[in-house]
Amino acid sequence: MTVVPSPVEAIPSQHSQQTSPVVYCAAYLHGKKLADIPIEAISDYLENRQDVFIWVGLDEESLHLLKQMQEEFGLHPLAIEDAQVAHQRPKLEDYGETLFIVLRTVYLLDGRLSFGETHLFLGERFLLSVRHGYSHSYQRVHDRCEAMPDQMAEGPGFAMYALMDFVVDNYRPIVDALEERFGALEDALFNARFSREGLQNLYELKRELLLLRNAVVPLIDVCNALVRFHTNIIPRETRVYYRDIHDHVIRIIEAVDNMRDMVTAAMQVDLALVTVGQNEIVKKLASWGAILAIPTMVFSLYGMNFKNMPELEWVWAYPASVGFVLCACVFLYRQFKRVEWL
Repeated sequence: MTVVPSPVEAIPSQHSQQTSPVVYCAAYLHGKKLADIPIEAISDYLENRQDVFIWVGLDEESLHLLKQMQEEFGLHPLAIEDAQVAHQRPKLEDYGETLFIVLRTVYLLDGRLSFGETHLFLGERFLLSVRHGYSHSYQRVHDRCEAMPDQMAEGPGFAMYALMDFVVDNYRPIVDALEERFGALEDALFNARFSREGLQNLYELKRELLLLRNAVVPLIDVCNALVRFHTNIIPRETRVYYRDIHDHVIRIIEAVDNMRDMVTAAMQVDLALVTVGQNEIVKKLASWGAILAIPTMVFSLYGMNFKNMPELEWVWAYPASVGFVLCACVFLYRQFKRVEWL
């Protein structure tokens, strides 16, 4: 198979537009890239050069190569089965000499979150990444690692740290974009009347924050396990880097939780404003009802068949009745205006 020296990942396409599988396969010696190699040569490099480790990257179109990767690296069939299917939760599984790690990648597409996955197989002398769905290009990860030969000399554990750190760092712009979106919704909350669309947008934002949190929170346990255990795969010198990822994850979770609380408060404020508006309408209706009750009561008397009604014979009876009604209505109107019911 012809090896394409560029990295496996491309953005923002969910499925590569190329006709051949995109494969990144390189050998590293003492922290420096030795060569791009065909995948058929992996076994030869691992057997004949003890200081070499192999870094392989696959995408969705090259999943058929996983069986070959299983033979080359001795991967567990259950891990291969998980790697062939997306929709895995973020996790770390120990298969003896190999670790299987699932990361959720996030990408903004038309202002909405789109999720992908990156599956990692880590051994003492190899790192295999399998990408599903959306993610940013990993070219910068390769460039960063090749610019740090001293750290890369510590083995594939540092390369996996670089990949995980890149995925986690890309959560931060997503959080910032969601914060901007929330700021716009918050401004509209107080500058406009209630609308079902505004409340729906707040609900969708809260749902996306929950999805993002579900993608980030499991990384706490993953990082803790990488720092404390698996000494046969991850050397002591490399563990400090995973503590740095753990710190970044905590910061992102705190930002997401704070924003979720603010969104919940905004939704409650929105509903409270609706209640206040309804109360204002009820007060206005009650005020006008009280004002109109006076002329209704007075003039309804004239529709009754009284045998003796002295004011009917009085020449000023009608003007006096109308004047009384007008004065009473004006008095009530001024009272309701004073208490801001009208």
